[in-house]
Amino acid sequence: MSEKKIILQGSHLVKSFPSKTEEERLVVLNDLSIDIYQGDIACVIGASGSGKSTLLHILGGLDRPDSGTVSWNNRSMYEMNSEELADFRNKKLGFVFQFHHLLPEFTALENVMMPSLISGTSLKKAKERAMELLDRFGIAGRADHRPSELSGGEQQRVSMARALINNPDLILSDEPTGNLDQRNTDIILDMLFDLREIDNVSILLITHEKEIAQQTDIIYELSEGKLHPF
Repeated sequence: MSEKKIILQGSHLVKSFPSKTEEERLVVLNDLSIDIYQGDIACVIGASGSGKSTLLHILGGLDRPDSGTVSWNNRSMYEMNSEELADFRNKKLGFVFQFHHLLPEFTALENVMMPSLISGTSLKKAKERAMELLDRFGIAGRADHRPSELSGGEQQRVSMARALINNPDLILSDEPTGNLDQRNTDIILDMLFDLREIDNVSILLITHEKEIAQQTDIIYELSEGKLHPF
C-alpha cells in the first residue's frame, strides 16, 4: 500500500503581532510545521486566541507568516505572484468560515456561482453546478433568497456549496458550527464529513470543541505557538 501524499505543507511558520505595550511582539506561531495529507480530515484544536484562525489563514494563502513557507504539492505559495495565488485559492481551496462571508446583495444562488464565474466558467454551467449543490444540501428552494432571509444553518449550507463549486482539493474550515444550535451543528458536520467520501476532498477543520475533533482522522492541539498531537 502506497504512502499518503502530502498536498499542503507548512514549514517552520512564525507569526507575531504587536502587543499592547508595543515593547515586544506577541508570538502566536512559533516555528510551527504541519503536513496535510490527501484524503485526510485533520483538525486543529486550541483555546480561544491560540492562533488557530491565524494558522488557517496562512495555510490558505490569505495571510503571510513572518518567516517559514507554505507549499502546495511541493511548490511554495510564495513563488506565485498575486494573480497566480488568487487563481490557486479559487480553484484548489474551498473556505468555510464561522461567519459565512456571503455577499448580502446577492441571492444564495449568485453567492454560490461567484467563484465559478471568477474562474471563467460560463454563466449557464456555473448556474447548473450551483443549483446541483444547493439541491444536494437541501436548500434549492431557497436559491433566490438573500442571506438576510436565510437561517444560520441555511447560510452555512450556502457557504459549503460555494466552497465546493470549483471542485477543490482541500477544504479549510474555521469553526463552521460556532454560531449554530446542536441540530444544525450535527447536520453541518455530517455534510462536511461526507465531502471526503462524495467529493474526494481533504479537510482541515479548526475548532475549540473536542467532541467535534474526535470525529476526525488526526488531531493537533495548538498551544504556545506549536502543534502537539492530541
